Amino acid sequence: MDSPPTAVPESPIPGPYHSVHVAPLQKQHEKIRWLVPAQRSDRVRVRRHTCECKATLYELCHSGGLLFIRRTVRGPDGSRVHESERLVTVRMENLWLRLLLGEAR
Repeated sequence: MDSPPTAVPESPIPGPYHSVHVAPLQKQHEKIRWLVPAQRSDRVRVRRHTCECKATLYELCHSGGLLFIRRTVRGPDGSRVHESERLVTVRMENLWLRLLLGEAR
C-alpha cells in the first residue's frame, strides 16, 4: 500500500540578490584610465559585475577576444559611462581583481 505524499515545507522567497561590492579605495592604488566608450564591435558580453545597489556599477566585459571594464556612474542628472582600455584576458582579470580589492580605481 502506498503512503500518501508528504507535504514539502514552503521555503521563503529569497531577498534580492546582491553581487560583489567593491572594497574601499586603498591609499596606494593604481589609477585606471577611463575612456569614452568606443563601438569597436557589435557584441559585448558581460562576464561579471558589481552590485547594482551602489551608484557606481562596474562590469567586466568581453568583446572581440579582449576584456575591458565598463564603469557606469548613476546620478540625479543621468548616467555617465566610461570604459577601460581593452586587454588580453590574464591582464584584465588581474586589473578586475585589483579593482574589487580597492587597489585600482
